[in-house]
Amino acid sequence: MSRRIKAEKRPPILDFRYGDKLVTTFLSCLMHRGKRSVAEQILYKAIDVVEKKTGQPGLEQFHKALNNVKPVLEVKSRRVGGATYQVPVEVRADRRTALAIRWLISYSAARSGKTMAEKLAAELMAAANNEGASIKKKEDTHKMAEANKAFAHFKW
Repeated sequence: MSRRIKAEKRPPILDFRYGDKLVTTFLSCLMHRGKRSVAEQILYKAIDVVEKKTGQPGLEQFHKALNNVKPVLEVKSRRVGGATYQVPVEVRADRRTALAIRWLISYSAARSGKTMAEKLAAELMAAANNEGASIKKKEDTHKMAEANKAFAHFKW
């Protein structure tokens, strides 16, 4: 790989139903073993369920849930002398989105329910209302960063 030219970031191919970049990214993370059509069925069914239960546009609820789960701060380990400190740092925008997607998918899979679409719909509705396991994970991450803000001067 050349040291002079930075690899360009290619835009993702937008999904056919909504034409939304975030939905495409979510689908790619939800997809398992290359089965994109299964991931599409799960996500689209979940968005339809959210729309039916809340009476609001499903895509709007999806975006609201994703924005509610995005963390602002996280801690990174930093070794200074013989000790390891948990240093709070701000999260970059692309990592913020990636963490939110990852948390939503993992905590919806851990939920009890019948199908993955129903679990995902339940987690999306909970996250849109600032409830649920993914919101708890975000708050725990923020609490950890807040508790360790005394080590913020170790930032690199």
